[in-house]
Amino acid sequence: MALVPMKDLLLDAERGDYGVGAFSVANMEMILGAVRAAEELRSPLILQVAQIRLPYSPLPIIAPMMLAAAKNASVPVAVHLDHGKTLDCIAEALELGFTSVMIDASDRPIEENVRLTKQVREMADRYGATVEAEVGQIGVSEDGKKEGERIYSDPFEVKRLKEETGVDAIALSIGNAHGLYKEEPRLNFEVLKKSRELTGMPLVLHGGTGISDADFKKCIQGGIRKVNVATGTFMAVEQAAREYAAEDRRDYFRMSAHMAELAYENVKKHIRIFGSEGKAE
Repeated sequence: MALVPMKDLLLDAERGDYGVGAFSVANMEMILGAVRAAEELRSPLILQVAQIRLPYSPLPIIAPMMLAAAKNASVPVAVHLDHGKTLDCIAEALELGFTSVMIDASDRPIEENVRLTKQVREMADRYGATVEAEVGQIGVSEDGKKEGERIYSDPFEVKRLKEETGVDAIALSIGNAHGLYKEEPRLNFEVLKKSRELTGMPLVLHGGTGISDADFKKCIQGGIRKVNVATGTFMAVEQAAREYAAEDRRDYFRMSAHMAELAYENVKKHIRIFGSEGKAE
């Protein structure tokens, strides 16, 4: 149990035909809530933080908390750098002990994406770490602030990235988006199906908050093995703080416990949707 490479969790999910939740965290309460949910449901877990969030949760501070929580958990936990944009940040995460890193060069031509992913693959191999990459741009930036054109993944570029880099998992753009959806998402399952047929590898769905339970399950049936959830947890913790602020009584530790509780509830809900409950045994 405890801290494990993300690849191990994805291969287990492949064999068991379920998805593993990758939950973005920004503070201790989110970490505690996520681990509690995974332990209670006996589910594998991925704790992650995106590079764009590091100004608010500096890596040298948030990383030791994530790693300590993983090492002390009674279920297998991978610690992942999400949407790594620079080699320096990825190198720092690996040195700190992350068991998985993502290189996001999806905004580059495929040739450049392949080149950068190869570099990260070589870096990660020195630490025995897993590597995730991405093909196709998701419609909204990771912080939910910048909206751009949604560019669906080209399944043949997914195949090329896998074959030329040896990457462990690839994130797809199939109509998913970071942050809150302005309308009900309409996922392109044909892109997912073709990518899966061409690669046979674990695939990743970003922008999980707002996707229906039925679509989650259809994605998992189609080969999605890692499912990212960020906004839902952030909103739950913010709601906890708002509820606390509306009370007359002031007790920081009650607020902290309530924040962890609502993070726990959100993670627990998604673990059950993804089908990973009981898979840590």
